[in-house]
Amino acid sequence: MGLGLAARRRGGVAVRVPAIRFHLLAVGRLRRGPLYDLQELYAARLVPPATIIELEERRPLPPALLRAREAELILGALPAGARLVALDPGGATWSSRDLAERLAAWRDRGNGTIACAIGGAEGLGAAVIERADAVLSLGALTWPHFLVRGMLLEQLYRAQQILAGHPYHRE
Repeated sequence: MGLGLAARRRGGVAVRVPAIRFHLLAVGRLRRGPLYDLQELYAARLVPPATIIELEERRPLPPALLRAREAELILGALPAGARLVALDPGGATWSSRDLAERLAAWRDRGNGTIACAIGGAEGLGAAVIERADAVLSLGALTWPHFLVRGMLLEQLYRAQQILAGHPYHRE
């Protein structure tokens, strides 16, 4: 099976469907270490592997200006035609199966590229939230944005396995 296609079972028959291409648009540079290893592990498990784009504004700016500048960087890195999922505490909470179903619906409508935006310490700028096709929350707890990368990539991998009918996910 080539990188551009994935297989799923329908009635016991393998059906070839276009693969979803994931892009992680993340504010900040992740240094080597356990969180980097977690990110790389799940990015590589995805088929095709996720593209990770790190964005950084180095100038010391007030929080509101920093969020706005980071939003410009995120939107500037957004692949043409991609669906955008913004991670924000005010977003909807989905189960792993909900995520898989949303991704499959987009894929089946011809949107095979999904970009997920993770803000920095100040969160995402309003422009990203407004542009997003969906706003997702990982729950009421506060998570470090570098840890969120690995958590999100694992959930994307889990969704891919759900769609493939693989037993990785258990309910």
